[in-house]
Amino acid sequence: MQTLRVELGSRAYPIHIGRGLLGRADLLAQFITGSRTAVVSNTTVAPLYLEPLVAGLTACGLDVVRIILPDGETYKNWGTLNLIYDQLLAARCDRQTTIIALGGGVIGDLAGFAAASYQRGVPYLQVPTTLLAQVDSSVGGKTAINHPGGKNMIGAFYQPIAVVADVNTLATLPDRELRAGLAEVIKHGLLTDLEFFEWIEANIDQLLARDTEALTHAVHRSCAIKAQIVALDERETGTRALLNLGHTFGHAIETAMGYGVWLHGEAVAAGIAMAADLSRRLGILSEADLRRVISVLERAGLPVSAPAIALPRFIELISVDKKAAAGRVRFVLLEGLGSAIVRGDVPQDALVGTLGAAG
Repeated sequence: MQTLRVELGSRAYPIHIGRGLLGRADLLAQFITGSRTAVVSNTTVAPLYLEPLVAGLTACGLDVVRIILPDGETYKNWGTLNLIYDQLLAARCDRQTTIIALGGGVIGDLAGFAAASYQRGVPYLQVPTTLLAQVDSSVGGKTAINHPGGKNMIGAFYQPIAVVADVNTLATLPDRELRAGLAEVIKHGLLTDLEFFEWIEANIDQLLARDTEALTHAVHRSCAIKAQIVALDERETGTRALLNLGHTFGHAIETAMGYGVWLHGEAVAAGIAMAADLSRRLGILSEADLRRVISVLERAGLPVSAPAIALPRFIELISVDKKAAAGRVRFVLLEGLGSAIVRGDVPQDALVGTLGAAG
């Protein structure tokens, strides 16, 4: 097991990464101060991992409430969030109840938002079971649900008390989900770490083959990069916006297509390719570096262009991006591999060129 920390003063917390960690309920139990916990999972993950986890927690003397939700991005909404509240209330869970999110990014976001708002806040633990959740969404305290007008538009910054990532769960991950997670791994390399990006280029086949050592390194390095950025800017007033590389375009794709049609990582991959293309159009990224970005995404089996979306609709959805400030959309762009910046002065003709080329 390897351990990192998200340094947020009195709210700092560990990220444990390793194999077989779901079999060690003591890792979770040490963070639970009350006598009850509510495990939130879904219909796909629960049959695989819920009961062994419950048995371990019960053996630690905890009373466990099971909350099983439907699976998929399409259920990341008010209705599903209310299912969590309904079951917490029915079980008479109080403020000493710790919520455990057992699943991918959707479960993590839903359970985290429920924890942030139930009785004005209860503690929660992230136990991510997908690559995308392990390398990105479980770390940093972003919780949210989707709205028809935009992805993740309703939510809260609310940090977990710990993250426990068992890389063994990646063995049961469908290939499409694994590839989607690699989009966020590639993103982290592009942001600040050229050496890591070059490692990804050299090891993409091992990652796709689910080599445990390679996956563990990818999760550890991605979490280290994200933890460092979150510690500097918890609420995304500056540096943390870099973590949204590819997301301005990607969220627009998800909203336009309907949540769940494209996986989040697939939309982010296309968004990264579009951000790189826009960077080249602005003269800050070389053609050679653009080709390397496109190549590694394609080798990962990810899309590098957007689906057909009407240009006015695409621009409309981009304009409601959460990074917008004073009516101007701020784009995360690449000055080079391993070097990202945020700019709010992108000319309309350059943006239209990228959107036209991608659609």
